Amino acid sequence: MDMEVRAAAAKVEKYASSQSGDTLEMVERPGGGISFVLADGQRSGQSAKAISNMVVRKVISLLAEGVRDGAAARAASDYLYNAKKGQVQATLNILSVDLTTNTLVITRNNPAPVIVAQGEQISMLDSPSLVVGLYRDTRPVINEMPLEIGITVVMFTDGLLLSGERTGESLDVTSTLRMFLDEENPLPRIIADTLLEQAMKLDNGRPVDDISVVALRVMEKRGDEARRMTVRLPIP
Repeated sequence: MDMEVRAAAAKVEKYASSQSGDTLEMVERPGGGISFVLADGQRSGQSAKAISNMVVRKVISLLAEGVRDGAAARAASDYLYNAKKGQVQATLNILSVDLTTNTLVITRNNPAPVIVAQGEQISMLDSPSLVVGLYRDTRPVINEMPLEIGITVVMFTDGLLLSGERTGESLDVTSTLRMFLDEENPLPRIIADTLLEQAMKLDNGRPVDDISVVALRVMEKRGDEARRMTVRLPIP
């Protein structure tokens, strides 16, 4: 059965911050497929943005040259370590649709988990993972799985998990995702938007940290062969 991949992202900056410290970019892979690269720089605002930009730019330049995900993550960590003398850190996630191997590749340098659903089974990829930039030769945690219809992946920065901390509440990402899986073919855009909206509600519309959410689904192919991308950028 023919497949297609749909993905969507939703992100917002910390309340009263001039700029989000999270950076998200997409790059096409030379062997076929796409990669989403998400980094969260230390602290918030412009200084955090500079850090996350540095990490993401390094990763996407290497991926575009055909470097494997794990090697790109290690190189970005060494790059940040050398540039900042090991005094600055960032989290890093890479989510790749690799058409050379017909697999999904999930690369983590992030204590926050990545959620994966296959059918009715939901798994939390949460094995210990070091952030980038603090040590030489920091290795990522990598999970790889075949591309199959029905797989859903949700990755995010820690701002999603911190939502509600002012009132002692927290967002149950797994339960929210399970709610969507009870529906027929939930769209990634709805999943990402709903998770962000719930986090914002827990923070009373004033996020305690930058929040970024990426949702990806492998679905039965519908429609033509065109690739499409939609972006919404509010201007203050």
